[in-house]
Amino acid sequence: MAGGFRRGNRRRTPKLEARGELQSMEREGPFKEWLGMPDLYRYHIVVDGESYSYQTEDSELPVRVGDRVVFRYKETKAGKWVDRNSLGKAIDPADYQ
Repeated sequence: MAGGFRRGNRRRTPKLEARGELQSMEREGPFKEWLGMPDLYRYHIVVDGESYSYQTEDSELPVRVGDRVVFRYKETKAGKWVDRNSLGKAIDPADYQ
């Protein structure tokens, strides 16, 4: 019985996935959450007209405005939050033929 160590019989909501063109990106920070934690940067990104928030330790993102991106996110009361380390360039297989 060494499984996922979940309590109860609740179903986890699946992660949502989005892809599209990165239209704009703004960075806030660095923020110091608590002592001993690395600085966090908060990015506000717009992908195909939808606004998302992304929080990471990296001062630069691996994507640029105009890139096709793909990522996982979840919807909360505070907005749409991109999962950590899920933001990246979308690769189109047709480009490599």
